[in-house]
Amino acid sequence: MRFCVIGLGRFGFQVAVTLADHGMEVLGVDSNESIISAIRDRVTHAICMQVGDEAALRTIGVEEIDTVIVAMGENFAQSILVTALLKQRLHVPMVIARAVSEIHQEILTLVGADRVLLPEQEMGVRLADTLSLPFNVVARLAPNYAISQQQAPERFVGKTIESLDLFAHYHVQCIGRKADNEVIPLEPDYAIHEDDTLLFAGSNKELARIAGL
Repeated sequence: MRFCVIGLGRFGFQVAVTLADHGMEVLGVDSNESIISAIRDRVTHAICMQVGDEAALRTIGVEEIDTVIVAMGENFAQSILVTALLKQRLHVPMVIARAVSEIHQEILTLVGADRVLLPEQEMGVRLADTLSLPFNVVARLAPNYAISQQQAPERFVGKTIESLDLFAHYHVQCIGRKADNEVIPLEPDYAIHEDDTLLFAGSNKELARIAGL
């Protein structure tokens, strides 16, 4: 897939180099020459220019890009203009924009952004989860529902997934075990080991209950 990241501040820079590390074709765009110099050898292409109008966007060839990430969140007006041009005039299939406030998020959505991120808000939620919940949150699906990563409770060791009947007794589902950086689905007859790291999906209340076993 081909990606373009417009705005290479801390957020945009990290997105661009991580996509490139994952083997994606990445075009990085920023008006700061020093940033372009720093990222040039880490992405497919890097261009130093200001993209404030349709002509500039056409110059960098965004019509041929699958996904554009508008990461210039601090420049409120420019991020809105660029997002609108990408969706309404250049018809880019997927535009993901960074917002710095809920009002900014609402406007970006109105002008056509397919997805809007609030990185600072999301970091705050993750920090609060770490400080207040007795389990490691892998993904938050709703304010009170998450996927957690937990060491196998002692009382589960040696028992099969089927015999535990987790939903009936704890109202959670075991969706797999983590091994290295992979998640391995578990068959009903899988017997849990003492050193297993398990992934559970359920409400925060029930996940906390599992963590307390």
